[in-house]
Amino acid sequence: MPHCIIEYSKTLEARLTPSALIEAVHHGALKSELFEGADIKTRAVAYEHYRTGAGTLDFVHITARILSGRNQQQKAALSDRVLAELKAIVSVPASLTVEVCDIDRVSYAKSVTG
Repeated sequence: MPHCIIEYSKTLEARLTPSALIEAVHHGALKSELFEGADIKTRAVAYEHYRTGAGTLDFVHITARILSGRNQQQKAALSDRVLAELKAIVSVPASLTVEVCDIDRVSYAKSVTG
């Protein structure tokens, strides 16, 4: 845990690789000191069609889904660390946002096969 889902405008790929976004978010989650590196899962989805406010400002939105039980300060630290890493690599005008969402422990199921 966590599951970090990166949603971003595809036009950013002209200046920034999906791998760079994934690495930045992974490092931000690791710097929060809430998780071990091997437990952080990060994936990215590019959007070709989107609207941000009145136009098409580039964007990166991170949803960090974590098991319930963390306090507000821990969640804020996670958001702050991930946002700082994004700001360090996104050098063009863009909307950068991070959201931390709880996963209910009772209903979460996991299996690793293979």
